[in-house]
Amino acid sequence: MLELKNISKEYPKGPKALDNVSFRVDKPQVVAIIGPSGAGKSTLIRCINRLVEPSNGQVLLGETDIVSLNKKELRKMRRRIGMIFQEYNLVERLTVMENVLSGRLGYVSLWKAYRRKFPPQDIRDAFELLERVGLSGTQNSRADALSGGQRQRVGIARAVIQAPDLLLVDEPTASLDPKTSRQIMRILVELAHERHTPTLINIHDVSLAQTFSDRIIGLCDGSVVFDGPSSQLNAEVLTRIYGEEDWSTTIRKDDDESRSKQERGQKDVRGEAAAG
Repeated sequence: MLELKNISKEYPKGPKALDNVSFRVDKPQVVAIIGPSGAGKSTLIRCINRLVEPSNGQVLLGETDIVSLNKKELRKMRRRIGMIFQEYNLVERLTVMENVLSGRLGYVSLWKAYRRKFPPQDIRDAFELLERVGLSGTQNSRADALSGGQRQRVGIARAVIQAPDLLLVDEPTASLDPKTSRQIMRILVELAHERHTPTLINIHDVSLAQTFSDRIIGLCDGSVVFDGPSSQLNAEVLTRIYGEEDWSTTIRKDDDESRSKQERGQKDVRGEAAAG
């Protein structure tokens, strides 16, 4: 599905942001990318869809090397890659529905896009996704009237309505409170699993990463220093990623894991308050 081969990124007169990063995501799973500030997490996510141009290496989605595509080919490829941004990247003056439907702009003509004329199925899908992420009834609200958690939910719906082959998520909980952060992560994971979409999430919160991801990739100084199941995250691994520290209160306990699995298996996010 996705393979990175020796991806490097070096800025002029600056340090190497990424240093020969290689890994494969060959099944639908949620992969959390963790590491200290400056480790290269956001750069890695953005190199995959070439919002940042890699200095070297290959990014293979299926059999296509994204790095080698010209501008026209890249625009077409980006239809297959959903992106959820830390800053939400919504058009503030547009409604929730218009922001969600912007995820389908790559599939309609320029004239229809300008007139905001979308196929009926796209509109039905948008209503369904708004309900799924807990935003029923907000379709006519302007984006600038929403809370941070609501904006992130709109961003999720906009990315998912693309029906992407790959979902990239950059710090989805960075500015959210703990409860809303868990709700957002739960929505992301449930949608990824339901739609069998490989999902890479760049995230600072180690506990959320371990609780909600299937696999964790740890970066340090632009290199992969850990790649394994979230259950294998321990004090030794965290020291390798972040350095010496008392990690006893950071690592998820077994009872937390059981409770999280119950939440993920039983809780319906559609019933959660959309005010988060």
